[in-house]
Amino acid sequence: MTADIGLIEGFYGKPWSWEARAETIAFLASHGYRFYYYAPKADAFLRRRWRELHPPDMEKELRRLSSHCRSLSVRFGVGLSPYEIYRSFDAEARGALAGKLAFLDSIGVDDLAILFDDMRGDLPNLAEMQVDIVHWVRERSKATRLLVCPSYYTDDPILDRFFGERPANYLEDFGRKLDSTIDIFWTGEEVCARAFSPGHLARVTAPLGRKPFLWDNYPVNDGPVMSQFLHLRGFTGRPASMRALIAGHAVNVASQPVLSRIPALTLADSYAQGDGYEYGRAFARAAETVLGTELGRLVRGDLMLFQDMGIERAQGLQERYAALDHPGAREIVAWLDGHWRITREEMAVQ
Repeated sequence: MTADIGLIEGFYGKPWSWEARAETIAFLASHGYRFYYYAPKADAFLRRRWRELHPPDMEKELRRLSSHCRSLSVRFGVGLSPYEIYRSFDAEARGALAGKLAFLDSIGVDDLAILFDDMRGDLPNLAEMQVDIVHWVRERSKATRLLVCPSYYTDDPILDRFFGERPANYLEDFGRKLDSTIDIFWTGEEVCARAFSPGHLARVTAPLGRKPFLWDNYPVNDGPVMSQFLHLRGFTGRPASMRALIAGHAVNVASQPVLSRIPALTLADSYAQGDGYEYGRAFARAAETVLGTELGRLVRGDLMLFQDMGIERAQGLQERYAALDHPGAREIVAWLDGHWRITREEMAVQ
């Protein structure tokens, strides 16, 4: 069985609208995307306020989104980040977590991801504590697939700088102690991997004790630096042959839902075409498929400005794109106007 590809909405900053989620899931389902995971960092009820249940209006939308995915044969998942629960997994924390799991079961979650990313991790026995929590969750959740993101989900030393030095043998202990039926997210050699080589995937399989489930941080464009760019180019560095070396491939989308569909289409092409894949041609086709011929060609001409030079160099294009009545053009204008800019301070409270 080959690994499925799907979406994870796991970025910082302004989340997608409910309408954008439903439309993007439907669009990409017709191109082979088989799952969608709801995990926006801005949803405090999944992170810092995880002990609280979602308000009724959000609950209604989550139920509707779950049903929408099911109607498309797309697995619906939620990423729950019980913020630093491993510091005190006491009776109160267990009760709150049980209540959250019951809520997620009630809205119809197929896949449940427990996310320990972007939290302080320089603690003794971290792997053992986190594994115990995940096993506790497994006994109480009705989700048919369970995934976990470890605190150190990449080789990249940037995590040690921001969240404390990783405990010795953390990944090996985590993989050895975690039940082999539970998938583990991995972002690659870097937080935002330039490529996933077969050699790297084979190497990391050993300490994980299973094939990695890729959390691919492209085309995501959150953060103070990346929010100044639009990631639109076709996927590279993801050879189709790696599909046999992974458990799944989750694409962490960009802040712009319509524009995210362009690179997402190219990943499907890459897997389908194998050695015949050409990322430039794939981008051109995807841009016209998503945006239409006129706008697609216009974006192709401005691609270097959007992806390489950034928002400051692209100023002056507002009038050109505002003249076109298309949601993709409106996203470009909003980006140029700074709608998705995010500071490090804003990220720190999500």
